[in-house]
Amino acid sequence: MAKRIQFRAHGGPEVLEYVDYQPAEPGPQQVRVSNKAIGLNFIDTYFRSGLYAPPALPSGLGAEGAGVVEAVGSAVTRFKVGDRVAYGSGPLGPTAMCMCCPKPTWCACRTPSASNRPPGSCSRA
Repeated sequence: MAKRIQFRAHGGPEVLEYVDYQPAEPGPQQVRVSNKAIGLNFIDTYFRSGLYAPPALPSGLGAEGAGVVEAVGSAVTRFKVGDRVAYGSGPLGPTAMCMCCPKPTWCACRTPSASNRPPGSCSRA
C-alpha cells in the first residue's frame, strides 16, 4: 500500500494528513511511477490554502517527481516496467510511493540508469 500526504479541506499545514493510498491502475495512455523523489514548491501552499483550487478533494501536493515505472497502460509503447523516469507538470498530488502520469509522451522522460554522481548532487549539461 502506498502512502501520501493529502488534504481533505483547505487551510494551513494542520489540514495535511499522512494516509494509506491505493493508486489506480493506469489508463490506456498512462504509466504508474513508483516515486523515489518528488518536488514541492511554494505554489503548493496556494492549493492547500484554497487560493488556487485543486482538481478535486482530497488532493495531494506537488506536480513533479522521479522514479521507476511500475505499470503501463495498454496503449503505452514508449515506456516499460522498470524504466527510470522523471516527470513535470503532471497531475497534482504525487504520492510518496507512486502516481499515474497521464499522456507519458509529454510529461515523462527517461533518466539515466547509472550515474557517477552521488545522491543529492545535480547533473550538468
